[in-house]
Amino acid sequence: MPPIQDAANPEAGPGDLPDAARRHIRSFAMRRGHVTAGQRRAYQELVPNLAVPYALAHIDPAEIFGRVAPLVLEIGFGMGETTAAIAQTHPELDFLGVEVFVAGIGALARRVHDAQLPNVRIIEHDALEVVRNMIAPGSLAGIHIFFPDPWPKARHHKRRLLRKDFIGDLAQCLQPGAYLHCATDWEDYASQMLEVLSGEARLRNPHGGYAPGPRNPRCERPTTKFHARGEALGHGVWDLVFERV
Repeated sequence: MPPIQDAANPEAGPGDLPDAARRHIRSFAMRRGHVTAGQRRAYQELVPNLAVPYALAHIDPAEIFGRVAPLVLEIGFGMGETTAAIAQTHPELDFLGVEVFVAGIGALARRVHDAQLPNVRIIEHDALEVVRNMIAPGSLAGIHIFFPDPWPKARHHKRRLLRKDFIGDLAQCLQPGAYLHCATDWEDYASQMLEVLSGEARLRNPHGGYAPGPRNPRCERPTTKFHARGEALGHGVWDLVFERV
């Protein structure tokens, strides 16, 4: 994820949101980060072919992807390395990625184009609003939330994405038996995730605690360069996999 900054005065940019979208506490800070020429070009030339416009209406996955297949939602895909790798490994699944940062959106679009992946689409918008307004109840086969912004300062914990209210929204979107796979390299955030996920009655933890490693039997999380570098430095990574009852 991009470096953590204070979100008190978000800067204008391509992913900026209208005033109506600021009625809830945002889990990200909009600012002008570095966007390479290649990422900008991909954003301008390739994203239109992958983009699903934000709307106050449920999406029709069959219309978006041109087929009927299990749908996995990925929230905050960063630079798209994991998304593209999983989509290539699992052509039988469709993947809908949600992100607000131009650099990452452009990077994923380039990966999708280079690998010729027909099973990836992108929504550029606040994930909370996408989940609440665009994803029909019981329509998802899986949800991925890998390394969300940890907002490590105690006064910023209210900005963390995985809060009780949002967990309820996510659970509602999952089909019975579908999974929610989260990962973080911040132990404090991992503990909070485990607490709030365990408190959702519609979810069950088949592992009883943290999942044993990054592999989900149905859709594994590849080890990215970022993850590998952290492990080499002795940093921990905590995976949590819950299922919809």
